[in-house]
Amino acid sequence: MPTEFDIRFAIDPQTAAGFGTAELRRNFLVEGLFAAGVVRWSYSHYDRMAVGSAVPAGEALALEPIKPTGTSFFLERREMIAVNIGAAGTISVDGVEHAVGPRDMLYVGMGAKAVRFAGAGAKYYLLSAPAHAAYPTTLLQKQNAKRLEMGNNATANERTIYQYVNAESVKTCQLVAGLTQFAPGSVWNTMPAHVHDRRMEAYLYFDLQPDAFVLHLMGEPAETRHLVVRNEEAVLSPPWSIHAGAGTGAYTFIWAMAGDNVDYTDVEKVEMEALR
Repeated sequence: MPTEFDIRFAIDPQTAAGFGTAELRRNFLVEGLFAAGVVRWSYSHYDRMAVGSAVPAGEALALEPIKPTGTSFFLERREMIAVNIGAAGTISVDGVEHAVGPRDMLYVGMGAKAVRFAGAGAKYYLLSAPAHAAYPTTLLQKQNAKRLEMGNNATANERTIYQYVNAESVKTCQLVAGLTQFAPGSVWNTMPAHVHDRRMEAYLYFDLQPDAFVLHLMGEPAETRHLVVRNEEAVLSPPWSIHAGAGTGAYTFIWAMAGDNVDYTDVEKVEMEALR
């Protein structure tokens, strides 16, 4: 049951402005994330967020420590959210089994030692950040998430935002996560754009057809760059960067943040005329 990881170092905005396509992809795009029979991590130096996956292939996969955490078990000083983007599965946390259906999220608090991912067809997207307190393991379901309707059809950004982690659902140290779905014909996400200097963000784009992609916009508002993102690929978004995009077809994305606070409204809006 192998565990693989890579490390993504923090890049300042001036350096990123000079990157070509290959350098941007190497530093900010997480490709090949979901591999059968493997737990795979990209450990980021932006707020020490770790973005990963677990895809059981015949037997359960264990959550094992990786060198960058410097701990005897993975969640010794961390918390984690596992999102199932595949078929129904189960996650066992210290001997307690949790049924995790499609689009369900499981929050696992600091201190959990034995975590195992199971389920034929299940596909878990993992998000982890440092923690300062231990909170209970909690199942978060889409039907119970806080629902916000945003945008409109005229600007091609009519979408529903599901805030899984909110004041009524679960207490976390710093992880916040949710899911966004689009109305038919809408393709633009998070537009008008914003930045939040006190939190980094990670995006996972999925539900794309094989020949489709999302043109993800990043960079400082007056110095934007783009990434072509395919199905089930993730983007690491620095605190100084906008994070927006448009798809060539229908798609869904999971967004997650870590940083100084869990206040959804702590953003700095970017006026449309400021984008370059």
